[in-house]
Amino acid sequence: MSFKTKHLFPQSGGIETAAQLLARGLLVSFPTETVYGLGADARDGRAVAAIFAAKGRPSFNPLIVHLADAGSARRYVHWSDTAEILASAFWPGPLTLVLPLKDGHGLSSLVTAGLDTVALRVPAHATAQALLQAFGGPVAAPSANPSGKISATLVSHVLAGLDGRIAAVLDDGPCPVGLESTIVGLNGPDAVLLRAGGLPKEAIEAALGHPVTEASGAEIIAPGQLSSHYAPGASVRLNALTAQNDEVMLGFGTIEGDLNLSPSGDLAEAAANLFDHLHRLDATGRPIAVAPVPNTGLGRAINDRLQRAAAPR
Repeated sequence: MSFKTKHLFPQSGGIETAAQLLARGLLVSFPTETVYGLGADARDGRAVAAIFAAKGRPSFNPLIVHLADAGSARRYVHWSDTAEILASAFWPGPLTLVLPLKDGHGLSSLVTAGLDTVALRVPAHATAQALLQAFGGPVAAPSANPSGKISATLVSHVLAGLDGRIAAVLDDGPCPVGLESTIVGLNGPDAVLLRAGGLPKEAIEAALGHPVTEASGAEIIAPGQLSSHYAPGASVRLNALTAQNDEVMLGFGTIEGDLNLSPSGDLAEAAANLFDHLHRLDATGRPIAVAPVPNTGLGRAINDRLQRAAAPR
């Protein structure tokens, strides 16, 4: 989809306009203290799929969800004492916490890449805070740059890569930190540094009162890089035109099934439905047959995840 990207400013009604665009399921780039983010309503699967499409060469890795305050974070995850210590010390700020999801959280499964954890951050930037307050909900936002390119710390960087691909950019000058957030995993017994960033490890250790384990070479996206990740319990057969034997069928377009990723053949709709439909079919306990999906645009990422789901294990 092509847009005439709006160039908005916080002092002239830009925050309200940006919030309205997000509520319509459109993409808005906004400043944080770390880098400019590419934001979408984290509850709207089609909007989140559009993030991957806009960034190009899409890959469905987990995204960071931006929230106005720690109270909002507790609605979505199982909160821990360690999370409370770190949030009290460093939120708002350049720290992302990865925590186990609550049932009924309401976030798009594309945000979490089908995992049972989610990455959350409360940014300190005044304009980001104002936008999150005006929008009143969770905003998924990776860095606002084409895939594989340098992160954007100025609006000129955002527009150089994404002009015409997103609805708007909210301009509030350079990002003061200029380095992505530090990511700490709290989904196990110990805090684990998953990505170094704008908050030093030493500060985290000082707040906790003990050393933090460092995940060597691993980032939040690392689980999705395993060849058999995203795998249902049952076997998965790809490029199927019909179900065989005891299989349940995941359709696409005119190829019907027990569930259909997109009856109209819309790849954005298919991307938004992918993880949820796999979970629902896996719950039947039967093998899963999957209809062919075009290997173009978002279809490449869909097929990547389906191939991982079908890999031997």
